[in-house]
Amino acid sequence: MSALICGSIAYDTIMLFNDKFKHHILPEKVHILNVSFMVPDMRREFGGCAGNIAYNLKLLGGEPLLMGTVGADFTPYADWMDKCGISRDYVKTIDNSYTAQAFITTDMDDNQITAFHPGAMMQAHENKVADATGVKIGIVSPDGRDGMIQHAEQFVEAGIPFIFDPGQGMPMFDGDDLKRFIEQASYVVVNDYEWQLMQERTQYTPQDVAEKVEALIVTQGGEGSVIYTKDQTYHIPCAKAEKLADPTGCGDAYRAGLLYGLTNDLGWEVTGRISALLGALKIEQHGTQNHSFTLDEFKQRYQQSFDSELLI
Repeated sequence: MSALICGSIAYDTIMLFNDKFKHHILPEKVHILNVSFMVPDMRREFGGCAGNIAYNLKLLGGEPLLMGTVGADFTPYADWMDKCGISRDYVKTIDNSYTAQAFITTDMDDNQITAFHPGAMMQAHENKVADATGVKIGIVSPDGRDGMIQHAEQFVEAGIPFIFDPGQGMPMFDGDDLKRFIEQASYVVVNDYEWQLMQERTQYTPQDVAEKVEALIVTQGGEGSVIYTKDQTYHIPCAKAEKLADPTGCGDAYRAGLLYGLTNDLGWEVTGRISALLGALKIEQHGTQNHSFTLDEFKQRYQQSFDSELLI
C-alpha cells in the first residue's frame, strides 16, 4: 500500500553572497532600498515539501505517490523523479505557469533574503485525492491554500487517515481553520515554533489535540521530538549527525519517517527514531535531495544511534 503525499513541488535556487548584507544596506536609506549583490556561487536544487518527503520515503523502500501541480519548466525535475523511481502519475502540469520556486541569497553571516514564487502550486486544488488508488495513508503538507483545504476534506470522504503538516503554510490559516484540520486529521505534525503558533490560534494544549487525533508530533531540532497520544507521551531522542551541513529539508525527512512507520505499523518508539535518523542523515548534506543510503546502511546507523536493532 502507498502513501499519498499532497504538497509543494519546487525548485530551490540558492546563491551565496561572499560578503555581508549589512555592508551594503544603509539603515538610513532603507526607505529607498535599491541594492544588487554579485553571487558567483549558485546551485539549483530539487525541493518542495512533497518532493522532499517522497524522496526520503523512497530511500527507505516505501511507495510514495506524489500529488502536486507543476509548471511547463518541470522537465529536469521530472527526469530526476524518474531516475529515483518516484511515481509522477498524480503530478499535474499547468502549462501557462512556472513550477513553484524559491530564490535564496545567503551572506557570510548566514542571513538570508528569499523570494518565493508559488506558480503552479496555487492550482493544487485541481488534483483530487479520489484519483489515487491503493492508498493506505496520506499527508497534507504545505501547498496552495485551496488545495490543502480540499485535500483534507477529500481524505476524510475517502476514509483515508492522513497527517496534517501545516509547515510554512501556517500563516494562511486562522484558529478556526486549524481546528477544522485537527478535527479531520488522524495525525498532526509541527515543529516547536509552529506548535506555538498553533497553540496561540487554537488555544489548544498538547493533550487537547491528542484527544482529537491519534497523535500530535512536535519536533524540537537538536532536542529530539515529542509524540503525544491519548494514553502516553513519547520522548524521541535526536539522532547524532556526523556533520551539520544544511538543516533545510530535515523536517520533510522526518515526516517521511512518520509515513514509513505508520504504513508498516512499527509503533511510535521505532517510528519516531526512524524519523529522527532520516533528519540526521539529511542534515549531513547540502540540499534537500542529495543524501542517499542503502537500507543496510540505514539499519547500521540506527543501531549506532539508538543502541537497538531495527527490524524492518
